[in-house]
Amino acid sequence: MARYHIETYGCTSNRGESREIERRLRDAGHYRVDGPDDADVAILNTCTVVEKTERNMLRRAEELSEETADLFITGCMALAQGEEFAQADIDGRVLHWDEVPEAVTNGECPTTTPDAEPILDGVVGILPIARGCMSDCSYCITKHATGKIDSPPIEDNVAKARALIHAGAKEIRITGQDTGVYGWDEGERKLHRLLEEICEIDGDFRVRVGMANPKGVHGIREELADVFAEYDELYDFLHAPVQSGSNDVLGDMRRQHQVEEYLEVVETFDEALDYWTLSTDFIVGFPTETDHDHDQSMALLRETRPEKINVTRFSKRPGTDAADMKGLGGTIKKERSKEMSAVKRDIVGEAYAAMVGETREDVLVVEEGTADSVKCRDSAYRQIIVQNASEHGIEPGDFVDLEITAHETMYAFGTPV
Repeated sequence: MARYHIETYGCTSNRGESREIERRLRDAGHYRVDGPDDADVAILNTCTVVEKTERNMLRRAEELSEETADLFITGCMALAQGEEFAQADIDGRVLHWDEVPEAVTNGECPTTTPDAEPILDGVVGILPIARGCMSDCSYCITKHATGKIDSPPIEDNVAKARALIHAGAKEIRITGQDTGVYGWDEGERKLHRLLEEICEIDGDFRVRVGMANPKGVHGIREELADVFAEYDELYDFLHAPVQSGSNDVLGDMRRQHQVEEYLEVVETFDEALDYWTLSTDFIVGFPTETDHDHDQSMALLRETRPEKINVTRFSKRPGTDAADMKGLGGTIKKERSKEMSAVKRDIVGEAYAAMVGETREDVLVVEEGTADSVKCRDSAYRQIIVQNASEHGIEPGDFVDLEITAHETMYAFGTPV
């Protein structure tokens, strides 16, 4: 778990983005502290109205970078003039606000609180299916809070999903430290069985499966891929964090999988699904990562071409075994992160560019965006923005057919057909 400090400057839009950042961090078990001195990470949501404001943002970023271990900079100035922070030699990462929550997690599992219950947020139902994991990663502090996997019975989770749907949920987000090992404590991995039963519930809804480590998925990859192929209710989306393309580094991380197992998971889903989204995570700059190890990660990224990629620079968490390792310099981590992030943008941008001119059917409108827009998800959980939503008469919870008209790096634009 990370302690975070967040500061927001500027307009209502920035404040809304900061609220969403905080919501996601809380969902992952992180918590806010009053000041940067007590924080593991600081988040600066910037404004860029006038030159004086820009000078203030640079000064505040410099102060925060000296007061916390990690600084994440987002907002208008960060995205429009990100080079200003680099030129000022500020040790902070410039990110789109939507990338901040994943970066803060440092590759760790999300943390579900002991009394976690389903939450309905607009038309999105959040369903924690279990607590804990079966991993013992050397860099992760989450395991100290969660312990080993504790899986409630399938019928209990199905009942909670049914209640969310009856309450108005159109998207069910299956969450947990590692959804792929659900049931392992009872001697049987049964995520695929749980998904089958949830998809059989009466109603018009979609289901997104949360993070599942490659090792847990590998043992049920064929069964799981078959369920994805059978049920339209399931987004064809899999988040399997590989973390490194080097088996040596994975061993030092004490990840339970090897690269070959991750590749076998990807190949199985490729064979079962014509159109799907692979999401994965990479930690760059782990203490034992050599130049060759990093090159292997870059090669794996280019080979598998995931459409959603979380790139995290390694930072030490107190009480973990990796915290005792001699770390790499900040410059090395920054350069490797920059190189991987550039390839990430190319891969994701190409995926969204390929959608332009196509039509996506039964796209779910998930939530309101900014300036009369809405955010939608297609069958592979790719994000599509519809502008002037009120003119089209669409709102969260609707299913619409969209013609893809344009794209940015991380999303596409669509017009109702």
